Amino acid sequence: MLGWLKRDELAFPPLEAALREPNGLLAAGGDLSPERLIAAYRHGCFPWYAPGQPILWWSPDPRTVLFPDELHVSRSLAKVLRQQRFEVSFDRDFAAVIAACAAPRSYANGTWITDEMRGAYEQLHQLGHAHSVEVWQDGELVGGLYGLAFGRLFFGESMFSRRDNASKVGFVTLVRQLQDWGFVMIDCQMPTAHLASLGARSIPRSEFARWLSTHLDQPSSAVWPRWAGERD
Repeated sequence: MLGWLKRDELAFPPLEAALREPNGLLAAGGDLSPERLIAAYRHGCFPWYAPGQPILWWSPDPRTVLFPDELHVSRSLAKVLRQQRFEVSFDRDFAAVIAACAAPRSYANGTWITDEMRGAYEQLHQLGHAHSVEVWQDGELVGGLYGLAFGRLFFGESMFSRRDNASKVGFVTLVRQLQDWGFVMIDCQMPTAHLASLGARSIPRSEFARWLSTHLDQPSSAVWPRWAGERD
């Protein structure tokens, strides 16, 4: 039975209580307050719902993740990176990135990133939990992604691209920087061909939960914001 969250309680049902069909639906209701969103990611679930639906919380099994040392960069993408066609930054314009991620896509009807969702993650950005990656070409924002960082874990949320390879360049740059900072895993939530081409793979939810319990509160050397091309 699907659990319904109370507005005055931040606790989520155990991950094992998530439905098998649809895969990973854990709970409904609650709100998108910073406190609840932080509790959700630390618990191992995330919000995803269509306009007009109640807030739905998910923890799919298996979970798609990328381990930094398993990052795959194809020859063609490595060539693009060497050519330095793009400039990459972190936390330079979070609002613009999430707005672009929320924009209509040619392959989808509507968007799950509602105005309420955008406002909630912009709050998390102001609190220092949510971060953006911007990809620029000739001063124009042409790609990017955003997500949350806790301990040595990064939780990816959404990405966009207005030029070929722009989002891939941003993602690869982020993964390499996260590895330099001591991060051990990037949560990709659900599988896509795009992420699989970069080295993402699926692991059991129970294994994902163990990574959370081990690394959520471990310190990293991350310094946000900064230009992505810099190294310590």
